[in-house]
Amino acid sequence: SGETGGITQHIGAYQILTKSKNLITFIDTPGHEAFTEMRSRGANITDIVILVVAADDSVKPQTIEAINHAKAAKCPLIIAINKCDKPEADAQKVRNDLLNYDIITEEFGGDVLSVEVSAQTGLGLDKLEEAIMLQAELLEITANPDTNASGVVLEAKVERGKGSVGTIIIQKGTLKIGDIFVAGSEFGKTRALINHKNEHIKLAKPSQPVEILGLNGTPVSGDKFTVVDSEAKAREISEYRKRNVRDTENSLGKRGSVEQMLSEISEGEIKELPIILKTDVHGSLEAIKVALEKLSGDEVKVNIINSGVGALSESDLSLAIASNAIVLGFNVRAIPQARELAKRDNVEIRYHSIIYELIDEIKLAMSGLLTPDKKEQFIGYAQIKQVFSMSKIGKVAGCIVTEGIIKRGCKVRLLRENVVIHEGSLKTLKRFKDEVKDVREGNECGMAFDNYSDIHENDIIECFEVIEIARSI
Repeated sequence: SGETGGITQHIGAYQILTKSKNLITFIDTPGHEAFTEMRSRGANITDIVILVVAADDSVKPQTIEAINHAKAAKCPLIIAINKCDKPEADAQKVRNDLLNYDIITEEFGGDVLSVEVSAQTGLGLDKLEEAIMLQAELLEITANPDTNASGVVLEAKVERGKGSVGTIIIQKGTLKIGDIFVAGSEFGKTRALINHKNEHIKLAKPSQPVEILGLNGTPVSGDKFTVVDSEAKAREISEYRKRNVRDTENSLGKRGSVEQMLSEISEGEIKELPIILKTDVHGSLEAIKVALEKLSGDEVKVNIINSGVGALSESDLSLAIASNAIVLGFNVRAIPQARELAKRDNVEIRYHSIIYELIDEIKLAMSGLLTPDKKEQFIGYAQIKQVFSMSKIGKVAGCIVTEGIIKRGCKVRLLRENVVIHEGSLKTLKRFKDEVKDVREGNECGMAFDNYSDIHENDIIECFEVIEIARSI
């Protein structure tokens, strides 16, 4: 209910305590198609995937994608058939549809548990808990709490007053305040641990999701998190990984510029839409980048020249001014100095809080860069009755409009015995001695062509207009 647009746009993790005093940790991933990376990551770090399928909608493209992620991660599935309180709900249809994707539920003699639930009324949620605990017992999932903590970065963001904040799920060991750790190419010392209820805690055990403060930079979602013995070791690992990331980016940059040069030689210049993108969390940044890159085509492509997590800064705006880029803020705002710079140089900052609205806007901007399609539209025929020679104009055709309308400045083709012998533009269109805008069917007129005078009696003049049709991505 707290998410903008009524759709899940952030990855979240939280724990519940069941009536039988069991703790279950849930990792909640967004369902929107743009968040495929988040769902893939979610499947890779969980022990059991609960696939929520609406009983009134059945299997959707995102459901199929989630099934594929679960299979790739070799993760067991439990099917939660939701919205079973609705009159149009058909749980049996869901089970039938899932058979197409090799998901055979217990009702059909398979080993996949399925539970009919309603998030609205709470129907069947106790049975879902039982199914989770049963599956967990069968899998014999265990972790050693008496070792150095390790886990995965679920999400990362920059918060005012806190600096870089990472959401970590502990997979092994116990994390304590004061522990020195490495998260991807960043390192730090645990200053504070905050659980999903926003309470400060002193330690985090296996399967517990926590927000961690003390990072020296913002890690990437999906990074491995490991506690190490000393700060010197943490710094060494961090610098080595940063060097690797830098080398990879540099090699990709060089490759891209060569490819770009070759494509420009062979195909002509590709139009680019430069973008500067800042988001609230790393997961959103990743999802938006993937969605925007999918919009790129042969003629127009998105060029994300700078992206990151946190507020829009002065340097972001300076770069936008220099590169004439679109500035996008997703759930973040510009700092006052950046706003002043934007106002001074008349740069518009586009703020968004719903991912599909942002994608639609960029799609529209890219469509504007596409070369419009040109289409011929026939407007009329005229037959030459007599040819006159005039000193200032040259040869003029005395015509009668046999079909449609002839317009001044339109495109023409000269047909002789149904063969096109000339194509060009009208130089003049007259009724009696006056230049006119158009002449309609049944009326007589005088016509002369641009740079062409080989006209004979009984030739047919075909008139047409070229209209431009805007293309869309």
